[in-house]
Amino acid sequence: MKKIICIALLWGWQFASLSAQEIKKNNPQKSGNPIIEGWYADPEGVILNNQYWIFPTYSAKYKSQVFLDAFSSTNLVNWKKHARVLDTSIIKWAYMAMWAPSIVKKDNQYFLFFSANDIQSKKRNGVKDDYNGGIGIAVAPNPEGPYKDYLGKPLINQFYNDAQPIDQFVFQDKDGQYYIMYGGWGRCNIAKLNKNFTALEPYPNGDLVKEITPKGYVEGPTMFIRNGTYYLMWSEGGWTNGTYKVAYARSNNIYGPFERETTILEADTSIATGAGHHSVMNIPGTDEWYIVYHRRPIPNLDRDHRVTCIDKLYFNTDGSIQKVKMTFEGVEKRLLNIK
Repeated sequence: MKKIICIALLWGWQFASLSAQEIKKNNPQKSGNPIIEGWYADPEGVILNNQYWIFPTYSAKYKSQVFLDAFSSTNLVNWKKHARVLDTSIIKWAYMAMWAPSIVKKDNQYFLFFSANDIQSKKRNGVKDDYNGGIGIAVAPNPEGPYKDYLGKPLINQFYNDAQPIDQFVFQDKDGQYYIMYGGWGRCNIAKLNKNFTALEPYPNGDLVKEITPKGYVEGPTMFIRNGTYYLMWSEGGWTNGTYKVAYARSNNIYGPFERETTILEADTSIATGAGHHSVMNIPGTDEWYIVYHRRPIPNLDRDHRVTCIDKLYFNTDGSIQKVKMTFEGVEKRLLNIK
């Protein structure tokens, strides 16, 4: 029986992988989906140094999640793997569950934020709060590293507003201020980062974070600005199954209020299920947008069988986001020419 299950699992991955490879073979101008080989989730898609980059979670059992890989491309179609850009040999306080990387460039350095150890609160485990983990930062001179532990400890390891310190997203506002938004367990917090990223900057009332949780929020926040409007996006449903999906809200303020509008990415049983925990890329100087996300190939026979994909993101004339159509084709080749 075990042999049959293993064969079925392998076949499931090979089917998804071959679909993408076949698309690329037949049309080398298309990326195909999934865009990278292997089980990866929670992808952070970002443009750095005139290249596209993806920093995902290695999708496996928590105790095997002890490293982060990265992938780079000049055209969205051909991707280069940078193996183990960060691991627990570098981050000594981390021992499992390295999740959901987010990267920003500041002062000619690259700051890679990550979660580790899946820490639990007394409210959740009934025993005591666990502070041995949370959100940390690594720093490097290049996106691919070599990285070192920036603080030697977590940046956030408290359960502010009952939010688990995971799924961080770092965002630079129009005035240059950097913010971190994060949170699991149905709670979303936002905080200011101080100038050198060594701590959170207290608000005038002394609080380190503000809660901005929209209705339906579960985890995986991300934010962008388009035409002066702040878009907050997040994941709903259960990450271990096909109910996972992406919703969004808009505001004229980084703190909201964010009133949930609708879901824009969810299961399509002709393509995949469990689509979520995404990021958004915009080609600078254009109104071209992409959504980078993970999904569960069909058939899916394991909790951690998630693959990273990319599709176009479109807007209506009123600024609302159109429903995302998941594809096997992915997106067309797109070179960057950022001055």
